[in-house]
Amino acid sequence: MNPKHSKIALIAGAIMTILGGPVATEALAQQPNVTLKGGNAIYSVPAAERRETNLNSIGDAQPMPLPTVDLPPIDPLEEALRQPNSDQTGEPGYSPGSAGTGEESPVQIPLEGDADASELFQEGSGVEPQEYGTGGVPFTTSRVDTVANNVSKTYPFRAAGKLYFQNGATWYVCSASLIKRGVIVTAAHCVAEFGKKRFYRNFQFVPAKYNALAPFGTWYAESAYVKTSYFDGTDPCAVRGIVCANDVAVIRIAPKSGTFPGTATGWLGYAWGGYGFTPNNLALINQLGYPSTHDSGNIMQRTDSQGFVSASNSNNTVWGSRQTGGSSGGPELVNLGIRGALTTPLGSEAAINTVVGATSWGYTNPAVKLQGASPFTTNNIVSLVNSACIFSGLTRAACK
Repeated sequence: MNPKHSKIALIAGAIMTILGGPVATEALAQQPNVTLKGGNAIYSVPAAERRETNLNSIGDAQPMPLPTVDLPPIDPLEEALRQPNSDQTGEPGYSPGSAGTGEESPVQIPLEGDADASELFQEGSGVEPQEYGTGGVPFTTSRVDTVANNVSKTYPFRAAGKLYFQNGATWYVCSASLIKRGVIVTAAHCVAEFGKKRFYRNFQFVPAKYNALAPFGTWYAESAYVKTSYFDGTDPCAVRGIVCANDVAVIRIAPKSGTFPGTATGWLGYAWGGYGFTPNNLALINQLGYPSTHDSGNIMQRTDSQGFVSASNSNNTVWGSRQTGGSSGGPELVNLGIRGALTTPLGSEAAINTVVGATSWGYTNPAVKLQGASPFTTNNIVSLVNSACIFSGLTRAACK
C-alpha cells in the first residue's frame, strides 16, 4: 500500500473518531480516570503515577503469565484452506517507522530472576519451557545479541523493550515496542484485565533492556488504550479472554523535557489488514520479546518462524516459538532488518520492520511450541493509535 494511502487511512480514522457515528463518552464507575470513547477504553494516568518508579521495585517483577489454551495443535495446512473474515481484517495498510538518533542515556536497573530457576518451570506458572515443537511449525529462538548488547541497542531492535506495571501490590513485566515517537504497542492483557473493566497501573517502559542496563532510560505512561469490547468482556474470542480478536493495546508515553523515547531509539512501522501475508495467509514472522525462561528475562530474544492465519481462531496469527511468559505483548514483525543496496526488485508488501501483531497466547502443553496474536486491523490498531494521537502540543509530538 502506498504510504500516502496509509496516511489517508489514519486521517480518515481520526476524523471518524471525532465526527463520525456514535462517539458517546461515559465514565466507568469501577475505576477512576477511565472513559469510553469511539469504541475504545481510555485510561488517563493520574498525576501520582506520572513519575518514574522506584527502580528497586521492578527487580521483583514477575513475568505476566502467558495466557494458554488446552486444545489440539492448530494444523497450518487445514487453516490454509480457510479464508479469514475480510469484514474483520479490512484492507491492508501500513504506517512507516523511523531509525532515531541512537543517542544513549543509560541508567542501571535491577536484574530479574533472583528466584530459584526451578520455580519458573512449575506446571501452571505460565512460563513453562517449550522444547519439542509437536505443533509442527519450525522455528528458531535465540538471543538477539551475540556479544554484550551490540545488537539490541541498534535499530530496529532498540525500539522493542520491557513493560513493567502493577496489578494490586504485585509488579509484572511484559514486552512492548515503539510504533510512534512516543507510542508503544503491547497486548491488551498486559494493560487491562479482560472483562473486568479495570486497567493496571504504574506502567514503565524500558527500551532495549540488557541485563541491568537500560541504555535509553526508563519512561512512564501518560495514557493507555484498549478496545472497549476487550475491557468489558464482549470481544469475539475463540477461547474466552485468550484467543480474541482484539488483544491489542497502545500506551502513550509521557515526555521528558519535551522529548520521547523514539527520538533516540526510533520506532517500528506497523500494518493492518493482513499486510505481509500471501494470498494463502502465510508470512515469515519475526518475534521479539523477553521470555522469563530465557536468560531470566533479562536479554531480548528473537524467534523466526512461518506464521499463518487461523480463521477458526478469531483470525489470529499463529507461529512456532519457544518464548514463554514475559514475551506477552512483544512485537510480531514482517520484513525485519536493514535492507541492503539492491539491484533486484522488491517483493510485494515489502515495508521493513513492520509490526503486524503483539504476542497474545500460547499452549498449556509445553511440547506444542505454538504462539498466537490478535491480528492488527483498522478496528483495533488504527483506531487505538488515532485515539492516542488526537491531541495538540507535546502529546501530538509523540505521534510524529
